[in-house]
Formats: sequence, C-alpha cells, structure tokens
Amino acid sequence: MLRRLPLAFVLLALALPLHAQRDDNAMSEGEIEQLRASAYFPSDRILVFIKFLDERNKKIQDLFAHPRKPGREQDTHALLEQFTAIADELNDNLDDYGPHHKDIRKVLPKLIDATERWSSNIKQPPENPEYDLSRKLALEAIRDIREEATRLVEDQKTWFAAHPPAKEPENMPTREAPR
Repeated sequence: MLRRLPLAFVLLALALPLHAQRDDNAMSEGEIEQLRASAYFPSDRILVFIKFLDERNKKIQDLFAHPRKPGREQDTHALLEQFTAIADELNDNLDDYGPHHKDIRKVLPKLIDATERWSSNIKQPPENPEYDLSRKLALEAIRDIREEATRLVEDQKTWFAAHPPAKEPENMPTREAPR
C-alpha cells in the first residue's frame, strides 16, 4: 500500500495541470479548428482572429445593451480575459509574420480599423472593480496589435517594393475563403 501512495501522488500531480489547461481555453474546439485550417494562409488566419475578437466584443456589448442580468460582471470579466488571450495569440502571429515576410498587406488596414472599433467598444461598459483590470489588459493587447500592425504596414511596403512577389499563374487553383 505504501509503495502505491507515491505513484498516486505522481499521477494526481500530472492530472491537475492537464485539467487546468483544458479549462483555460479562450477558444472553442471549432475555433481552434478554423485557425488550424488557415495556418498556411497568413491573411486568412488574421481574418479568422479578427472574426473571433469581433464575436467576443459583440458579446460584451450585448451584456450591456440588454437589461442587467445576475452575473453580468463575471461574464464581462471572462469575455475580456478570452479577448485578451486571443489578441495575444494574434499579436504572436504578427510577430512571426513580420521577419518571415509573409504578405499580409491587404489585411493589415482591416486589422488596424478593427483595433479602433475594439478599443472604443471595450471602453464603453461602466467602471467596475470586477473587470477593470481585465479591461485594462484587453486595451493593452489591442494597443500592442495596433502598434505591430502599423509597423508591419511600413515594413511590408518597403520589403515588397524591393522584393516584388512572383505572380501566380492563371490556371492555379484558388484557395478556399475563410468562414
């Protein structure tokens, strides 16, 4: 019996972090699949991130557009944390696309416009200690995305002026648009 006790503790110690990681996802399995499907097309991937952030932003707006329901502050806190996690993931992708010179010139203006919309909407709910810190972190994540996207606009303009991309042949199959 005493020999099995350390084994039980080891198994328990391994199971707890796995359980915590599974519950901490900011995205659903379907959303993760959409990101995987767009992994090889940076512009499409950024559009998918914009869609996810728009959805979280809309849910936050909806919480305050309708009559107050119990738990609204907790829901706002959770949505802001999801928003921040997704925004951080998007920013990590942008950090990766820049040095690798992925052509995302067409989607960057859309991303910059979206950051203005998100920032404005996240500032709208009244101050509340339950979600003020989460709101501050979300606004910082938006600011980071805006700064990175603005920097990438100039970097991409310079890079692709010096290194124009090869034109795709007309008979090449086109890729599927993101959902």
